[in-house]
Amino acid sequence: MARRLYTAVLWLLLPLIPLRLWLRGRRQPEYRQHWHERFGRYTLAGGGRTIWIHAVSVGETRAAQPLVARLLAAYPMHRIVLTHMTPTGRATARELFGGHADRVASVYLPYDFLFAVRRFADHFAPDLGLIMETELWPNLIAEYASRKVPLLLVNARLSERSARGYRRLGALTREAFGRLTAVGAQTQADGQRLRALGATGVEVTGNLKFDIAPGSEQLALGEALREHWGARPVLLCASTREGEEALILATLERAGGDFLTVIVPRHPQRFDEVARLIVARGIAMQRRSEDAVVRPGTRVVLGDSMGELFAYYAASDVAFVGGSLLPLGGQNLIEPCAVGTPVLIGPHTHNFLEAAEQAIAAGAARRVADADALIAEARALFADPAARRAMGEAGRHFATTHSGATERTLELIARSLPGPDKS
Repeated sequence: MARRLYTAVLWLLLPLIPLRLWLRGRRQPEYRQHWHERFGRYTLAGGGRTIWIHAVSVGETRAAQPLVARLLAAYPMHRIVLTHMTPTGRATARELFGGHADRVASVYLPYDFLFAVRRFADHFAPDLGLIMETELWPNLIAEYASRKVPLLLVNARLSERSARGYRRLGALTREAFGRLTAVGAQTQADGQRLRALGATGVEVTGNLKFDIAPGSEQLALGEALREHWGARPVLLCASTREGEEALILATLERAGGDFLTVIVPRHPQRFDEVARLIVARGIAMQRRSEDAVVRPGTRVVLGDSMGELFAYYAASDVAFVGGSLLPLGGQNLIEPCAVGTPVLIGPHTHNFLEAAEQAIAAGAARRVADADALIAEARALFADPAARRAMGEAGRHFATTHSGATERTLELIARSLPGPDKS
């Protein structure tokens, strides 16, 4: 009954979906492309042995990177179809897996209408489905359960705030979680919350993001960026979200200083918006896309590029990880730890709570209360090379000791999809 009511509400919202996509396309034109896929129609050929992975946007797609690499090796007779809900997720898939175009494809997942879900399932007919992190689609899950196709939730995380929201959906949530074949949770706390919502077969497999290693090309790019940036100390403000840049810029305007600040917004559709914020405050700025040596008078570099975050981290002296100054839940702090860059985070990290607390306990990260404290802490670290080295070493150790989630997840998958493939 709960799912019928949910489906009825979806049908009432159907006329608004094209309008929503069109309006979102005003800021990001890619939303106006591939609409047919969002309703289960695909030009990409179906058939063949397929593993399907749903990675809603950029973060989930990047987290899937080590898992995709291992699946390609373990199941050589299968191809992998990645699905997304955002254009940036799709673009990230092309960036990461373009070298495997013969075996890795990327499309949009359809909205959760039964007709669209069934078209998707008929077209690609996957042997196994993997949903990254926590993306619950009740009709999709029910359809795959009825077809007896294993469907796993992997790299699953669920904050207490999100769990409260799911609990309010009652029977709809319990039915959906209960129909999953298995769940690989990031932490014990995630696993407990998922079990409380009805999930079975829950194991703690760890966080796949600990297994993402910077490639040699990213490290080389980091060296090149640093040459462009010059000898001044560099504060990187990475994955910043709406509202955070204004706070940081206001503090920079008051504080002055002889360091360089690099701001990389989380969402590429906001690059121009953030550029206007910087110019409006009269702060001398250059864009990364100019690919030019930073002038002595430049105070802010706008990181208006995609796929270079590891390089930004490697080129910086101190890295602030955004989404945490305002109550937005935080972003992934594992990447700067992996390259040995000291990490600063704000007070709001509920989406990455355990990783954040572990990084702080390990000495790899420090928490700041607000933008003023962020700049003050960065300046203190600029003046203390020994402290920066200690935090960097602690970060590398932290990232290394928590690796291994990919192999544990692969073991979980193998119980539902025995392998390796036989030719």
